[in-house]
Amino acid sequence: MNPFRIEIPQSELDYLQRRLADVRWPAQVEGVGWDRGAPLDHLKELVAYWAGGYDWRTWEKRLNSHPQFTTEIDGQNIHFIHVRSENPEALPLLLAHGWPGSVVEFLDVIEPLSADFHLVIPSHPNFGFSGPAGAGWDSFRIAKAYAELMNRLGYERFGAQGGDYGAFIAPDLARVAPDRVVGVHVNAATMGFIPFQGPGDAVLTESEQVRLARMNDYMNNGNGYFQIQATKPHTLGFALADSPVGQLAWVAEKFHDWAEPVGSIDKEHVITHAMIYWLTNTGSSSAQMYYESMHSSNWPYNSGVPTAVANFAQDIAIRQFSEEANTIVRWNEFDEGGHFAALEAPELFVRDVREFFTSL
Repeated sequence: MNPFRIEIPQSELDYLQRRLADVRWPAQVEGVGWDRGAPLDHLKELVAYWAGGYDWRTWEKRLNSHPQFTTEIDGQNIHFIHVRSENPEALPLLLAHGWPGSVVEFLDVIEPLSADFHLVIPSHPNFGFSGPAGAGWDSFRIAKAYAELMNRLGYERFGAQGGDYGAFIAPDLARVAPDRVVGVHVNAATMGFIPFQGPGDAVLTESEQVRLARMNDYMNNGNGYFQIQATKPHTLGFALADSPVGQLAWVAEKFHDWAEPVGSIDKEHVITHAMIYWLTNTGSSSAQMYYESMHSSNWPYNSGVPTAVANFAQDIAIRQFSEEANTIVRWNEFDEGGHFAALEAPELFVRDVREFFTSL
């Protein structure tokens, strides 16, 4: 285990400022808002703030206020935040972020959760300060690496929580280490929690019909980014690696569309996530997550580990389909909070996580 601090050279920040001052803006169809993706006026506003009001050093200091480490597992560098609770009997809990997220998603929940949990918050292979990885790093392989990480930290028994791609990894942790994972808590869950082949003859409640309609709208109108990253991530990667504004636009659209209410996530968080990808040059490599998922031979199966689902306002999981690959023991639906629950609704998130693992 190697202690780690984020220390971005000033020359990197100066270079970014030069790039932001020399943007070549695209031509766009006027008057269509967000229908065709991130609009020009919104990006101009974000970039103006990025160049003139945003301070990376403030976020760097905030991240560095928590103990961070790196270690090599399965040939891959793994970066993680490790915050031990003052309670020596606290349950270890691994928190897994999604895309286009990062460990920054969890900054507002570290303090309240650390009263009850020893927290381990990794940057996934191909993301952030873990850096690019080779081929084959699907959620199952990542889960195996995290089981080893928890072993190295001396945590024989632990819980797992994840949203978005983290909701792939957390259940897979239970599959690779069912005798060690005491419970799994997910939000923004898809794979193993929704009817990819359609609902068939299933009878759906009113709220489930709303979630199914949201899923269908996403499949028809919102998953273009998924198809690109799942098929030709390298081609996209040139734009993400070479253009900070391109990287910002690629993630800002999701932080806008997937929030509840739509567009409610503040520009500081949106820009900070873009900065994590830009400064570590992992915009392209993080896209590999989708390619690996679509080309993986691993498929969800029921580990038997108790699983809780927190469905926030933008989530689409449906219980009867979730029970096919998971042992569901708790199911809560909320009218607030969006895709990035720990960031958008930290109090609700903390309460649901705490209540679930306390019940175990």
